[in-house]
Amino acid sequence: MGNNKAEFLKDVAEYYTEKLSQHGMVPRGVDWNGAESQMLRFQQLCKIIKPSEEISLNDLGCGYGALYAFLATEYARVSYAGIDVSESMIQAAQQRYHGVPQVRFIHSSKPDQMADYGIASGIFNVRLGRSNAEWQDYLTDALDMLDQTSRVGFSFNCLTLYSDADRMRDYLYYADPCILFDLCKRRYARNVALLHDYGLYEFTILVRKQA
Repeated sequence: MGNNKAEFLKDVAEYYTEKLSQHGMVPRGVDWNGAESQMLRFQQLCKIIKPSEEISLNDLGCGYGALYAFLATEYARVSYAGIDVSESMIQAAQQRYHGVPQVRFIHSSKPDQMADYGIASGIFNVRLGRSNAEWQDYLTDALDMLDQTSRVGFSFNCLTLYSDADRMRDYLYYADPCILFDLCKRRYARNVALLHDYGLYEFTILVRKQA
């Protein structure tokens, strides 16, 4: 994406800021249909996490921090960092979790430190007029970032190319799960899982690093 990256990230920030302004701190505020599908999505993404007394996690494209609410019900001790390019999202998240010591949010396009895990939910869906080639470059750069900032593993989701044709929209990006599975196997780790069986028009990939 080269020199257009800053302009693109600005467009993304404006898009999600508008969604938050319209809907507030609910799933539609981060462009998801509803709470049930959001919860199902979190369940798939968090399959990357191994049972442990304490974990640290970077949430890339955190929105208003909905993932942390899910994590807090499943894991006893979570050190959580939410990262988002929308300043309004970060402000909303900080307000929501004010006074929670193990949670922090940063207005940025990338994590500022390593964590056990990295998760990216929904950040590859809305391409805002970018070409397939531009979007694939952005996606690969983001996966490289997740790999470089996670010690144990990372997970992400994408809308699937196997979606029903009448439901597909031209402003959304539909990825080929087989191509991304192959990319992750060749580029990041030998242990990679592709989840494409949970009833949504999307898939989740888990990348488990060697101990």
